[in-house]
Amino acid sequence: MKFLCQVWFESAEIAKISEEEGRKLTQDSIDNDNRLRHSGHLIVANALREPETARTVRVRKDGTTVTDGPFAEIKEHLGGFVLIEAQDMEEATRIAATFPVAHYGMIEVRAAFDIRFPDE
Repeated sequence: MKFLCQVWFESAEIAKISEEEGRKLTQDSIDNDNRLRHSGHLIVANALREPETARTVRVRKDGTTVTDGPFAEIKEHLGGFVLIEAQDMEEATRIAATFPVAHYGMIEVRAAFDIRFPDE
């Protein structure tokens, strides 16, 4: 089964880490991704740019609107995502607990599925 692990940060808290801590977090994350890739669990992992760089797109009857910035003002922001392969939610949760970024934020684990085959 595929699971999407969303990496959420509290914006104020992640801003407090030092440049050195940031470099270590990045390297530890790369090392963990490589370990998961080698074990066959990692499908894709990507970090996301800051929420301020986002654009929000809405399509309605009257047309398309594009606004700068995130959809909502919240104190947490989505910092990245990891798509993994795991036997079940329990294994996916154990894998998510190995993410170094979990020490600085939180990981939301959700089962993913192909919309063409929703019952698989």
